[in-house]
Amino acid sequence: MPSTPTALFLFLFRRQVMKHIIRAVAGVLAALACTAAVAASYPDRAVTIVVPFPAGGTTDVLARHLGKALSEKWGQPVVIENKSGASGTIGSADVARSTPNGYRLLVTATHHIINPTLLKDTIPYDTKAAFSNIALVASVPNVLVVNKNFEAKTVRDLIKMAKEKPGSINFGSAGIGGANHLSGELFAHMAGIKLTHIPYRGAAPSLNDLLAGQIPMMFDSVPGVLAHIQSGSLHALGVTSKERVPQLKDTPTIAEAGVKDFEAISIFGLYGQKNIPGGVLEKISDDVRNVLQSADIKEKFAALGATPGNLPQPQFDAYVNKEIDKWSEVIQQANITLPK
Repeated sequence: MPSTPTALFLFLFRRQVMKHIIRAVAGVLAALACTAAVAASYPDRAVTIVVPFPAGGTTDVLARHLGKALSEKWGQPVVIENKSGASGTIGSADVARSTPNGYRLLVTATHHIINPTLLKDTIPYDTKAAFSNIALVASVPNVLVVNKNFEAKTVRDLIKMAKEKPGSINFGSAGIGGANHLSGELFAHMAGIKLTHIPYRGAAPSLNDLLAGQIPMMFDSVPGVLAHIQSGSLHALGVTSKERVPQLKDTPTIAEAGVKDFEAISIFGLYGQKNIPGGVLEKISDDVRNVLQSADIKEKFAALGATPGNLPQPQFDAYVNKEIDKWSEVIQQANITLPK
């Protein structure tokens, strides 16, 4: 034992500190062991995936393909529950309020990224604070198409015309605040031009007017207009993804065609509540990435014009937050508000 009071005090103090350190380390190791055990046993019962839109739509079909593949991998039922309404916020709010254990998840579309700004006065949750961004399920590029008789034959032609007569060129969409509308607003902003938005009540009426020459241009999904491009009724100026799409391999990306760094794709993601145990979150993300790379899923998604996701969870998390910020800026700059 130390021979002086000071030395004895220091000895006892160090011993007490070491006890606290050992207890803290033991606690951390026990927590890690518990988390690992929970993750290893997940899932030990049925998992529900909420789709906040009606059955039969693209989001629903993608979720059902994913659910079937995960059920086969996990050996547990994966139940798809449609809970639609309020631009996807009813089903999303239901998941946000659920226990964060990985057994009630959400597959939803780009609405999840647009709604925080577009519905800021009515959305019943804080998207960034309420959800864990688990996995990119699929992405679907759009394409900028023009009527076959429209003078502009390239993106550069279109930009030149719009700069000569600001606001004189109309573009249609399926409605205010949708992905196709926002694609047009982002294009106008990044190209430094002014376009006039003409909203329709759905994709079909806007496409009919485009084919009839009532409006000269619009952004739409590749599957939605592919047949009209192939028939020559519409001309594709550029796709909105970073890379060219197989169905339109001769059509440049809009970034290639003259608007540097342009990208505006529809994404479908898998989300859960905040504070899902880390091991469970990572397991779900890894298993989703794994099943999405199967030949069967790739074939089924291709029929919908979709590309399966393949982003590690941290990258998807960063991507979602970046997209929320990007579209928030577009909505605010274009002063987009929904009709009362």
